[in-house]
Amino acid sequence: MTPDNKECALKMPQLTDRLSRIHELLTEAFQPLELEITDDSAKHAGHAGARPEGETHYSVRITSAAFEGLSRVQIQRSVMLALQQEFDTGLHALALKASAPKA
Repeated sequence: MTPDNKECALKMPQLTDRLSRIHELLTEAFQPLELEITDDSAKHAGHAGARPEGETHYSVRITSAAFEGLSRVQIQRSVMLALQQEFDTGLHALALKASAPKA
């Protein structure tokens, strides 16, 4: 192993796919009780915002105590804000089902 390879091996792995980054961002921001993320990009091939390499359209289902007392619009805005860097780098659409836990 060369010194360069050894240095690379010691570094933390970088999340390179959008699904993993979305998962990490939402987990960090909301500590969800439930989180399901689906890449729907293939269903949107040829549509506006779609790219041949994909990673443009996602569905997210998230349940978090952080959403308690918030309106549906406030929840949506908080999720979109948490994912702003992804929207800035090619995320085109997000189908969102977000809620606080049921009492």
